[in-house]
Amino acid sequence: MGQLTPNSGYIYESPDGGDTVYARESGKTERFLVGISLKRQQLNQEIADRQLWDDIRKQSEHNPALKNALEHCILLYHIGKNGS
Repeated sequence: MGQLTPNSGYIYESPDGGDTVYARESGKTERFLVGISLKRQQLNQEIADRQLWDDIRKQSEHNPALKNALEHCILLYHIGKNGS
């Protein structure tokens, strides 16, 4: 995160209705993150998790050990889903 400069005027901007807030000094274009809502943090984590699982699936096409582990993971998921 950036540092606030004393006695400077700041403009606060949020491209997503307040979930993410940025600040920049008046007259400048460079901005820095000031805060992020819990809702946005959770969404960012969900996106990162989906990307990770997509990467794992792609890598498993070329890695037999990873493919086997992923198949076991899928099996355990279905067992747990059907057993609850």
